[in-house]
Amino acid sequence: MPPATASLASPAHNAPQPVPAPGALASGLPAAVAAALWRGDQLGAPVAATLSSGFAVLDAVLPGGGWPCHTVTEILAPQSGMLEWRLLGPVLRQVCTAGHSVVLVGPPRPPHPPGLRFEGISERQLVWVQTETPAERLWATEQLVRANACGAVIAWLPQVRAEQVRRLQVLAAGCAGPVFLCRPASAAQESSAAPLRLLARVGADWALWVDVFKRKGPPLGTPLHVPSVPGGLQSILTPRLKQPSALLPSHPSGAAPRTPTPKVDHVVVSAPAASARRHRIAH
Repeated sequence: MPPATASLASPAHNAPQPVPAPGALASGLPAAVAAALWRGDQLGAPVAATLSSGFAVLDAVLPGGGWPCHTVTEILAPQSGMLEWRLLGPVLRQVCTAGHSVVLVGPPRPPHPPGLRFEGISERQLVWVQTETPAERLWATEQLVRANACGAVIAWLPQVRAEQVRRLQVLAAGCAGPVFLCRPASAAQESSAAPLRLLARVGADWALWVDVFKRKGPPLGTPLHVPSVPGGLQSILTPRLKQPSALLPSHPSGAAPRTPTPKVDHVVVSAPAASARRHRIAH
């Protein structure tokens, strides 16, 4: 009678197997699947085409190195209709140079063609959709994104809801160009389906502070200092005026600093000096 065989596996088979490294796991997958694999501590690879933002410091932190196409990007600012043009001017110039049109939906102020020409944006390729109500803005934006009829869409939607942004994000998958939603800074506290969200504020010396607070990658610790001289001023500013903060008077050594002036958003309100007040009273 043959000896009984052991029914239990050897201890070597019961030992825990080592977990493969992420790189080794990706190497064993098809190329298309490996390209879509993303780890949360890494900057995501682009799943669609991207357009350079025109700012090297910003491209360095955007997934894919630029503004993504086939998706929705949110641009938040304290005051609508000002900083969006400075931040998006370079990419809109690329769209116009390629022969495509840029469609604006519900801008808070009428576009200024002479100023846009300095940014390389031709009024011949600019379409302004004037709307009166939030519902009209949303409907026009959805139709443009669904039709994929332009090179870029910029829509001002200050009152859009989370489920409406989600629907726009689904529709944007079939839109070849980038879709930008301009919203107030307070919307940063709300959830959004947009994969990329930025908050822009005014900085010193013709610069913007840009906080990329949502992206496909690790959180960005500090806001970016993005040099952004408004169109038309680049060619006429002297070297000293390109850095106006250096022209501010400095305090002498040991002198007490002046009382800080109260600020209201971007407007600085300062009280007249005490000597000036006495001079007016005496006369």
